[in-house]
Amino acid sequence: MSRRILSALSSLLLVCGLAVLVPATAQPAPYCGFYWGSTPESSSGPGAGPLEDLRTGRHACFDRLVIDLDGDVVGYSVRYDRVEALGTGDTIPLAGGADLEILVEAAAYDVDGLATYQPADPEHALDVSGHRTFRQVVWGSSFEGQSLIGLGVRARLPMRAFVLNGPGDGSRLVVDVAHRW
Repeated sequence: MSRRILSALSSLLLVCGLAVLVPATAQPAPYCGFYWGSTPESSSGPGAGPLEDLRTGRHACFDRLVIDLDGDVVGYSVRYDRVEALGTGDTIPLAGGADLEILVEAAAYDVDGLATYQPADPEHALDVSGHRTFRQVVWGSSFEGQSLIGLGVRARLPMRAFVLNGPGDGSRLVVDVAHRW
C-alpha cells in the first residue's frame, strides 16, 4: 500500500514540477512564419516613372497585389482606411469587410498626357475571384502625379508593403495581405 501511495505522490510531484517549467502564457505561433501587422506602411519621395500595370497572385498564406512602374517606386502609402477619390474626396465603395487605400507617387500617364494604365472596368480593375482575402480591386484614378488603388479585403488582416526592383529599369510595389491572423 505504501508503494502505491509513494508512486502516486511521485507522479503528482512530477506533474507539478513540469507545470512550473511550462510558461503560463505561451505565445501563439506566427501565421506562416511571419509577424505582420495592420498599421499603415509608407515611404516618402518624389514621383517615379509612370504606373504601367496591376496584377495579383495567390499564395499559400497570403494574396498579393503588384503595381508595376516604369522607373523606381519611391513614394507610397498603404493603409486601412476609407478610400476617397483623388481630387473630389468622394468615397469609393469596396466589397469586403475592410478597405485598403494604396496611394503611389506615380502618374498613370506619360509626359504627353497619354494613359499608361487604364483598365476596361475601373470598378473591377482585376479579377480576384478565387482569392482567399481579396474581394475587389478598384482603379481610383491618377491625379497630379499620384495614382490611387482601392483594395477591398475580407477583413482587417495583417499586411505588408515593399518594393522590388525590375524587371528591366522598372520596379514594383508589392502589397501582401495574409489569409488570417
